[in-house]
Amino acid sequence: MSDHVYKIIEIVGTSTKSIEDAVNNALKKASKTVRGMSWLQIVETRGHIEKQKLTHWQVVVKVGFTLED
Repeated sequence: MSDHVYKIIEIVGTSTKSIEDAVNNALKKASKTVRGMSWLQIVETRGHIEKQKLTHWQVVVKVGFTLED
């Protein structure tokens, strides 16, 4: 394994279905403009409530990607 330098971005994904879907939605969107994503860290998990019911999961994700030469 060679040495790498990473940059970290923080994104928030949402889903009406699950926490996992919220993370995958965030990664799918980020992958359209960010190359070389290699790892993630879930920083925070929240939910949006309407009429006393959970309507959306919100997941804050830090994503690391390799800086290009």
